[in-house]
Amino acid sequence: MSELRPETRTVHLPQPPLEGSRPITVPLYQTSGFVFDDPAVFADGMNRPDGPFVYGRLSNPTVRSLEEAVAGLEGGVGAVATGSGMGAINSVLLGLLRPGDHVIAQKALYGGTAGALNDLVARFGVEVSYVPEDDPAALRAAVRPSTKLVYLETIANPVTQVADLPGMCAAAREAGLVSVVDNTFASPILCRPIEHGADIVVHSTTKYLGGHTDVLGGIAVFASDELHRKVWKYATGLGATADPFAAWLTLRGIQTLPLRMERHCANAHELALRLDAHPAVAAVHWPGLPSHPSHALAAKLLPGFGGVFSFDLVGGRAAGERFMSAVRLALLAPSLGGVETLILHPATTSHKSLTAEELARHGIGEGTVRVAVGIEHVEDLWADFEQALSRS
Repeated sequence: MSELRPETRTVHLPQPPLEGSRPITVPLYQTSGFVFDDPAVFADGMNRPDGPFVYGRLSNPTVRSLEEAVAGLEGGVGAVATGSGMGAINSVLLGLLRPGDHVIAQKALYGGTAGALNDLVARFGVEVSYVPEDDPAALRAAVRPSTKLVYLETIANPVTQVADLPGMCAAAREAGLVSVVDNTFASPILCRPIEHGADIVVHSTTKYLGGHTDVLGGIAVFASDELHRKVWKYATGLGATADPFAAWLTLRGIQTLPLRMERHCANAHELALRLDAHPAVAAVHWPGLPSHPSHALAAKLLPGFGGVFSFDLVGGRAAGERFMSAVRLALLAPSLGGVETLILHPATTSHKSLTAEELARHGIGEGTVRVAVGIEHVEDLWADFEQALSRS
């Protein structure tokens, strides 16, 4: 390098070799591409998700570390990290479905997923049938010759119905269908759907996996190499793959995931119990409560009941709006899974694209309030909720 001029040396910066040591944490490889000495190796990296690193849209060491980490947590053979949770969901749906295909989905779905399915219906003639999340017989009855895919959520957003994953995935496999499970609300700490027969697991890594409300991302994990390669090819062509900095932040968050999930679940349990006993509250939707329709199934399937619940106030939407305006510690904001407690009104935010009929199918009322419980001290959270309830 010493013989090169400054204009050249500023472009070709030195990179110190790692001899006899390695970094403690996964490095951030903030580069758009990689240099090769062998043209054949270069070409090989363009064609497979586990090949040499070539171009950031196709592969990156930091991103692959995230993919391998989450695939390992979920018990999958590989994963595709994306720029958002909807990037993962749409990569799977668009990568596997064709015009005229039929999808069976559970009735209670995240609003973005329901919107994506509605768009497939309107634009590509995909047909969708909705069945209860815990009724394998209804799934079997809905199967058609054109059915290709079953879509479930471990814990549904926002009324927290729990899917009968063993039963539903077994019914899907009997019919030769691909089963996709959104495991965002549970995380791999509470549930690993592949162990119950799922073919694909999707996450919004923005939520519990990232855990600090500072990163946007998604991931799809696969039980087979065939599905992994098929969706990888589509996702990279679509340009939906993850940025290395987002992957690096998510890896940092994953290291505390078990500790955080324990606190999220404990806080949610205490708040749900107290709200359920409060005279201003009409109903609390959390599978940890014996009154919840999914309680028995959740107790059998999950070691914890999750950190998200929703509730309805006696005064309906007006009371819900007063409550959300009165909280001081909890934050009126989108998303979930961070260290802070967030609340929102699903009918006008996360599920705003749904009709009144669709909202009713999802179990969402005009006054439903969703709470994503953080890791604050539970007594501070309850004091905030209690004072807000007194104003609702």
